Amino acid sequence: MYGAIVYLHIAGLILFLLGHGGSANAAFQIKHERNPDRLRALLDLSVWSYIGMYVGLLLLLITGIVAGFMGDYWGKGWIWASIILLVALFVIMGVYGSAYYGKVRTAVGLQPYRRTEQMTLGNAASAQELDALLNSNRPIILAIVGVLGLLIILWLMMFKPF
Repeated sequence: MYGAIVYLHIAGLILFLLGHGGSANAAFQIKHERNPDRLRALLDLSVWSYIGMYVGLLLLLITGIVAGFMGDYWGKGWIWASIILLVALFVIMGVYGSAYYGKVRTAVGLQPYRRTEQMTLGNAASAQELDALLNSNRPIILAIVGVLGLLIILWLMMFKPF
């Protein structure tokens, strides 16, 4: 039964990465796009990708907790380090990413975390303001932090160093 739980845990990771991959890809495309209509479409894609990301994250968390009990790992440091790192990543990515993409959404006349068809479009920022905002290195910084964090969590779970 433990093997099945670990399998579902990894399946949750795959779903999370597939869902988040849509958002990450949109983030890199946004950096090079200047057409407000195309930017809105990319931002909508990013919002839609959250569904798969959060379903995968929920499966990942539930099966991780169950596997922790089944393997009697709750007294080990590596599992707590993994959880603390995952929460830290979630907070850092959420705060650092949400603030930036909220500004980008506002700059193209959208509201944060609402799809285009759910709202009336507001005014878009000037081309110069939009260009200044989109020239940010935030997508690169977010990607590096996210990938490094996940690689450390993977290392902790595979090698259980402490």
